[in-house]
Amino acid sequence: MRTFLTLPDVAEALNISMSQTRALIQRGDLEGIQIGGRGQWRVEESKLDEYIERLYAEQRQARAEQNTS
Repeated sequence: MRTFLTLPDVAEALNISMSQTRALIQRGDLEGIQIGGRGQWRVEESKLDEYIERLYAEQRQARAEQNTS
Protein backbone atom coordinates (compact mmCIF):
# COMPACT_ATOMS: atom_id res chain seq x y z
CA MET A 1 0.00 0.00 0.00
CA ARG A 2 1.24 3.48 -0.84
CA THR A 3 1.83 6.01 1.90
CA PHE A 4 1.06 9.66 1.17
CA LEU A 5 2.31 12.67 3.10
CA THR A 6 0.68 16.06 3.51
CA LEU A 7 2.67 19.16 2.65
CA PRO A 8 3.22 19.95 6.35
CA ASP A 9 4.64 16.42 6.76
CA VAL A 10 7.00 16.98 3.82
CA ALA A 11 8.03 20.39 5.11
CA GLU A 12 8.80 18.90 8.51
CA ALA A 13 10.75 15.98 7.03
CA LEU A 14 12.92 18.35 4.99
CA ASN A 15 13.01 21.02 7.71
CA ILE A 16 11.82 23.69 5.28
CA SER A 17 8.88 26.07 5.16
CA MET A 18 5.50 25.34 3.61
CA SER A 19 6.16 27.91 0.87
CA GLN A 20 9.43 26.19 0.00
CA THR A 21 7.61 22.85 -0.11
CA ARG A 22 4.95 24.26 -2.44
CA ALA A 23 7.66 25.74 -4.66
CA LEU A 24 9.39 22.35 -4.97
CA ILE A 25 6.14 20.83 -6.22
CA GLN A 26 5.23 23.73 -8.52
CA ARG A 27 8.68 23.62 -10.16
CA GLY A 28 8.37 19.87 -10.59
CA ASP A 29 11.42 19.15 -8.43
CA LEU A 30 9.25 17.04 -6.12
CA GLU A 31 6.38 15.05 -7.55
CA GLY A 32 3.00 15.47 -5.87
CA ILE A 33 -0.67 15.01 -6.65
CA GLN A 34 -3.75 17.07 -5.92
CA ILE A 35 -6.65 15.15 -4.49
CA GLY A 36 -10.11 15.85 -3.19
CA GLY A 37 -12.57 18.61 -3.90
CA ARG A 38 -10.36 21.22 -2.29
CA GLY A 39 -7.31 20.15 -4.29
CA GLN A 40 -5.07 19.37 -1.35
CA TRP A 41 -1.57 18.21 -2.21
CA ARG A 42 -0.10 14.85 -1.25
CA VAL A 43 3.37 13.48 -1.84
CA GLU A 44 3.96 9.77 -1.98
CA GLU A 45 6.59 8.79 0.57
CA SER A 46 8.62 6.98 -2.10
CA LYS A 47 8.69 10.17 -4.24
CA LEU A 48 10.09 12.10 -1.28
CA ASP A 49 12.74 9.40 -0.83
CA GLU A 50 13.60 9.59 -4.56
CA TYR A 51 13.91 13.39 -4.33
CA ILE A 52 16.28 13.13 -1.35
CA GLU A 53 18.39 10.45 -3.06
CA ARG A 54 18.57 12.62 -6.22
CA LEU A 55 19.86 15.55 -4.13
CA TYR A 56 22.50 13.32 -2.54
CA ALA A 57 23.60 12.10 -5.98
CA GLU A 58 23.79 15.66 -7.34
CA GLN A 59 25.90 16.77 -4.39
CA ARG A 60 28.22 13.76 -4.72
CA GLN A 61 28.66 14.57 -8.40
CA ALA A 62 29.37 18.24 -7.67
CA ARG A 63 31.99 17.31 -5.05
CA ALA A 64 33.61 14.83 -7.43
CA GLU A 65 33.82 17.52 -10.12
CA GLN A 66 35.35 19.97 -7.64
CA ASN A 67 37.96 17.42 -6.62
CA THR A 68 39.01 16.83 -10.22
CA SER A 69 39.40 20.54 -10.97
